[in-house]
Amino acid sequence: MSIDPNAVGATAAPVERSWGYRDSLLYAVGIGAGAEDPVGSELEFTTNNSKGIEQQTFPTQGVVIGGSGGALGKVGEIDWGRVLHGSQGVTLHQPIPVEGTVVIEESVSGIWDKGEGKNAIIETESKVSLKETDAPLFDLRFSIVVRGSGGFGGEEGNTAPQVHAPEDAPDHEVTYQTRTDQALTYRLSGDYNPLHSDPWFATELGGFPKPILHGLCTYGFTGRALLHELCGGDPSRFKSMDSRFSSPVFPGDSLTVQMWVEEGQAIYRTIAQKDNAEERVVIDNGLCLFS
Repeated sequence: MSIDPNAVGATAAPVERSWGYRDSLLYAVGIGAGAEDPVGSELEFTTNNSKGIEQQTFPTQGVVIGGSGGALGKVGEIDWGRVLHGSQGVTLHQPIPVEGTVVIEESVSGIWDKGEGKNAIIETESKVSLKETDAPLFDLRFSIVVRGSGGFGGEEGNTAPQVHAPEDAPDHEVTYQTRTDQALTYRLSGDYNPLHSDPWFATELGGFPKPILHGLCTYGFTGRALLHELCGGDPSRFKSMDSRFSSPVFPGDSLTVQMWVEEGQAIYRTIAQKDNAEERVVIDNGLCLFS
């Protein structure tokens, strides 16, 4: 059974997911929070019992709380050894609590066939609400690229990016250093794909020289920079974030987030190993909305 182009609109059964304050702490350190100054910055995200500081969550934690709602199981056979994360978006309706239970309703929003021997692109959307109150918490947008799996009879579709980084110098630029063991920490938030930890899987099935960093870890590092630079570190001001993944990141790479700001929004991109022979854009065509 190949990918079924008629699965667009298919929905998965609602899924409940719970998390606790320790999960929020683990996610924070998984995206590098506190690494620059462990006892002097980001304590509101990395500790739960610092005097005078109330624990908070990063807006991007929604991608691990609400991810994998089951809709991909409706699209047919996927060769997971060929899968890369294509894009990711989150829209916040309110700040994410440090612990809670949500109901996730996920559907298939698009299936695109780029042709025989080319890529298949599968998109999903999720509505995530708090179980206790039924209040909307956040929405997710997600796509995967299945390399070389096109030619199944679907529509080609228009998947071109909607925004592009300007030619001018960015208004803000932040650089974070990932650790060589970053993927081993991040995977404890729930993404145990061996592409990020198993050298055999990464080289023999994934086609990479070594395990790569989770795309959503790079997304989290990028979201940290956006939160601090655009929102003054206040999650209530962070409204949405959409990214396209353009190149892999390896644990130990530096990540430089560049932002071009207009009123209430910023176009952004993330560059790995800036000013190095290995420099490459790893997140592009990004758009963040904030207040």
